[in-house]
Amino acid sequence: MLITVMGGSGSGKSQYAEDLAVSLFHRLSADRLIYIAAMKPYGSEACLRIERHRRQRAGKGFETLECFCRLKELAVPQNGVMLLECVSNLAANEMFDEKNKNTAEDITEGIVRLAENSAAVIAVTNSIFSDGADCGSTTREYIKALARINNELAVFSDRVTEVVCGIPLDIKNVCKIGI
Repeated sequence: MLITVMGGSGSGKSQYAEDLAVSLFHRLSADRLIYIAAMKPYGSEACLRIERHRRQRAGKGFETLECFCRLKELAVPQNGVMLLECVSNLAANEMFDEKNKNTAEDITEGIVRLAENSAAVIAVTNSIFSDGADCGSTTREYIKALARINNELAVFSDRVTEVVCGIPLDIKNVCKIGI
């Protein structure tokens, strides 16, 4: 099962995705609850955000795996519930990794592979496409790559939820377990 959760910065998507992952872990009687952390701890702002996310998921039973690049190479348990936080960070990391030339394809392939080999995957991603700001070519390339990933994930996902102002809005829901 693949679930994509998207929203803007500060929308509440991370809290929603964590609560959903914990619920699925219990409902599916999964063996492990895994948080795949993709944000590199660079700079004080990133470190503060990482610490906030650690506090937010404390006591919920998550095991944390750091995966900054090459998600498709990550070994995961068969009956686990995985929360990938977040696709946007993974895309930035992959784009600036000299070894990667196929950012969108590699990330999508990695997430789909995770979903095929686990009880459930919740992929958190950002909605950054409507600000209308003029940006440089590198940022435009990043936005295009993230859009391709999000579009592909929506096709493969059993559920796509956008979180707006803390309110989850289902865009697609074909889950068979009634979530």
